[in-house]
Amino acid sequence: MAYITVKNLSLGYESQVIVRDLNFSVSKGDYLCIVGENGSGKSTLIKTLLHLKEPLGGEIVSGDGLKKNEIGYLPQQTVVQRDFPASVREIVLSGCQGRCGIRPFYNKEEKRLAYKNMERMGIAGLCNCSYRNLSGGQKQRVLLARALCATGKVVLLDEPVAGLDPLVTAQMYDLIAELNKEGISIIMISHDIDAALKYADHILYMGEKVFFGTKEEFLKSELGSVFEKSKRGGECYHG
Repeated sequence: MAYITVKNLSLGYESQVIVRDLNFSVSKGDYLCIVGENGSGKSTLIKTLLHLKEPLGGEIVSGDGLKKNEIGYLPQQTVVQRDFPASVREIVLSGCQGRCGIRPFYNKEEKRLAYKNMERMGIAGLCNCSYRNLSGGQKQRVLLARALCATGKVVLLDEPVAGLDPLVTAQMYDLIAELNKEGISIIMISHDIDAALKYADHILYMGEKVFFGTKEEFLKSELGSVFEKSKRGGECYHG
């Protein structure tokens, strides 16, 4: 059974529906990239998958042993988040909160997990540094290490390379791809369809038309044809 199965999902705010009858699934080891038009409901979908927002209709079914607190999340950064006055270690450790239950402190196992994920992201040497003083790429590595403390199964990433320079962007994509090779399922929102087709194995396109399938199926679809024509014409296509 899939980790996440979305059935006939409707998304929106109050009585205003943005998306109707959305259907897709994410299984162990999948790399799903969510692309599409601005205002199409991509970020709303992420919040709904995280159970931070109730759907207007349909359902989200968890399976294959996935629990609600076993989904890691790397959000879009706000100005306040970028200037957060805490150490790298404190922020990464906060990813273990779902493991604590009612316990008001982190145990040795959680502290070891936090350090392991800092090493994994190449930021262990920054553990005592202030988060606000880091570069954009370093901050994203901190937030990814934090997300990994919450899960070994599924990570949701909302525009993880926004604002990063091309070299750091490529490094971030490679880090995410490596996690996927280790068996972690990736669900990533991106405006860059080129990157989506390079790294992802499944595409969810949200807009006036909705598509879900493998990237090979996407390229054979009407939406994929539009993308290919834009590339041949020398245009830069972003969802």
